[in-house]
Amino acid sequence: MRELGIGLIGTGFMGRAHALAFNSARTVFELPVHLKLAALADADTARAQHCATAWGFARAHSDWQALIDDPDVDVVAITTPNHLHYPMAMAAIAAGKAVYCEKPLAVSLEQSEAMRRAASVAGVVTRVGYNYQHNPMIVLAKQMIASGVLGQITTVQLENCEDFLANPQTPWGWRCEATHAGGTLADLGSHALAMARYLVGDIDSVCADTQTVHTLRPASADSLDLRAISVDDQVHALLRFANGARGTLSSSWIKHGYKNHLSFEIGGTLGTLAFDQERLNELRLYCVGQAGFQTLLAGPELPGYAAFSPAPGHQLGYNELKTLEVRELIMAVAGQGADGSDFEAAWEVERLTTAIRVAAREERWVNVSSI
Repeated sequence: MRELGIGLIGTGFMGRAHALAFNSARTVFELPVHLKLAALADADTARAQHCATAWGFARAHSDWQALIDDPDVDVVAITTPNHLHYPMAMAAIAAGKAVYCEKPLAVSLEQSEAMRRAASVAGVVTRVGYNYQHNPMIVLAKQMIASGVLGQITTVQLENCEDFLANPQTPWGWRCEATHAGGTLADLGSHALAMARYLVGDIDSVCADTQTVHTLRPASADSLDLRAISVDDQVHALLRFANGARGTLSSSWIKHGYKNHLSFEIGGTLGTLAFDQERLNELRLYCVGQAGFQTLLAGPELPGYAAFSPAPGHQLGYNELKTLEVRELIMAVAGQGADGSDFEAAWEVERLTTAIRVAAREERWVNVSSI
């Protein structure tokens, strides 16, 4: 069996999630290749070595370029802050290696454009971490919509809200730096937009409003120095879909009480389908003639679920979704699948977020095709 070497850059929350997913994928699934955790990189040499040992990687690097140059690495997984995605991905593509990059793809549309073009020219496999789409319940939702259960889609309500920056005393971090990140729109809203495109299709035009609510934050924990914040805390947008549906997007990282409220309500001429990531094993369905919504519970009749549990109601979680995403990455690299968001799909999301920012800045409707 062919061996596929995995190189992981970054050891934060997402780095650990990727390490868990690669380890789980080779246990849960019958893969067409043998996964080898070849190398891990982190700028902190001691942490790189510690995590490599703890997570099962063969060696550690303190220089990410050294990991990309490592001959045992075939797939480069990037889990660093957003501003590092571009140089790392471009170097990996230049080395002819597959790239698995966390979202958002980059910090500007220009960088995203260069990344997708380079990947296309090089012919390498790329995937981007929109892992919520790999939830078996979301796959089921897509099938239901495509089969006409809801009739003609007329309305799409999207929301992705958390509260990790709701407290104005929460100190500045890299997500608060415009050159390193893109505010709540890039961090959270991009997930909702990717979900909308996956389930409903292209969005033609947008109108939007963005706001920075907490304009100053402590420079660090317990610091009296304040740093100015310019990235958006909340975004609201109107959406016009190519199929004629109308929609709304709301994204905030200052909405108290929500921890992972990626939700949608998709309505059509025959019914409505609703989902909330905080209850990720459920869909709510209303069809014309019913007394009310019925709750659909995930179970082993859904292939992705059955890989982890033979019984309904036992629940999948965030890391299982990441494992399902890694499986599709591996199948694509092995030439046996095409599921998942590649750099082309991620660029489309970046184009949407750019259009939303232009619409908010210029206070007008913006055709996405003009971006």
